[in-house]
Amino acid sequence: MEQIMVTTQGRQLCPDISLIHRLLAENPGWGRSRLSVRLCELWDWRGPNGQLKDMACRNLLLRLDRAGHIVLPARQRKSPNAYRNRSPAWVPHRAEPIEDELSTLRALHITCVTPGCEQDRLFRCLLSSYHYLGYRNTVGENMKYLVHSQDGRPLACLLFGAPAWKSVARDSFIGWSPGVREGNLRYVTNNTRFLILPWVKVPHLASHLLSRIARRVSADWMAKYGHPLYCLETFVQRSRYRGVCYRAANWQLIGQSTGRGRNDRHHQLEVPAKDLYLYPLSRDFRRRLCGDT
Repeated sequence: MEQIMVTTQGRQLCPDISLIHRLLAENPGWGRSRLSVRLCELWDWRGPNGQLKDMACRNLLLRLDRAGHIVLPARQRKSPNAYRNRSPAWVPHRAEPIEDELSTLRALHITCVTPGCEQDRLFRCLLSSYHYLGYRNTVGENMKYLVHSQDGRPLACLLFGAPAWKSVARDSFIGWSPGVREGNLRYVTNNTRFLILPWVKVPHLASHLLSRIARRVSADWMAKYGHPLYCLETFVQRSRYRGVCYRAANWQLIGQSTGRGRNDRHHQLEVPAKDLYLYPLSRDFRRRLCGDT
């Protein structure tokens, strides 16, 4: 059996190349999706919620194809990524100035956004239009929160997604080994976007929302993906922000990034330095993250 080591989603895998060759030879009519689903079934490659990791498998197959280890069948339809990452459609929304005290807005509605619904379209529109980093399609486990006032006015958006593969400051703070980190990284999520809409001027709203969501995000994650979270992280661009709202919500500043992007495996990309904040979700988060959870 041909032995090939491939890194995908931060993990090293040794896929059975001969099995892939056999499936392709025996099923010439299969497309890429059918092949990846069958491989997930044979390898019992599933997420914590029991769903087949079809997209991860397709990513693996593309890597093997590009490296010349296999030859995938031609695409049967255009790649959906072109549609996923195009600019979101405009969704009309209220944008009158909001300059109330937080106490007058306490009956906030914080909604977990379901993919494909009207709230999701609004969420994409708001981040794309008003966040300095814009919005691209999320890949892997993620959670979107949309915040409205009691009378239905949009106030804020928060997006949690995949954590950094590696971070010297974070990994030292947690104390896990590289092998344990690869196995337990799914118990950490990164607050990749936090947007208070530009017409909202409410003192302490940002830290209030961070505290509210920190109390519920693990349960929401469990309901969606079948496993809890033990720690939150975020990277704050130092040239733009001081991280005041994170500190006010008891997030801990533990270090700085090294000026590399999340997927910069070959040290070729330079990105602005960022402060790294963590928020442990349990007192024994180190034990849970460093152990066999």
